[in-house]
Amino acid sequence: MNRVQMYTSLVCPYCQRAKALLQKRGVERIEEIRVDLEPAQRDAMIERTGRRTVPQIFIGDTHVGGCDDLIALDQRGALLPLLESR
Repeated sequence: MNRVQMYTSLVCPYCQRAKALLQKRGVERIEEIRVDLEPAQRDAMIERTGRRTVPQIFIGDTHVGGCDDLIALDQRGALLPLLESR
């Protein structure tokens, strides 16, 4: 399974929703980068993604986007193939 990396914060309901969907699809490990604990990581996230909000989700080298983007990817049937590709 491809590596999943997610920029998150503790109080973000969209982060929780995205994690729940990924776990439902079989992801056992999500590498979380907490922007609320490490403010410099938010700057790194913005530079890497061009976006200011969490979550920002990467599957392998692919920037999926935020929670709504992840849900849309799943609804199109493209999430599982992305998770499974190497």
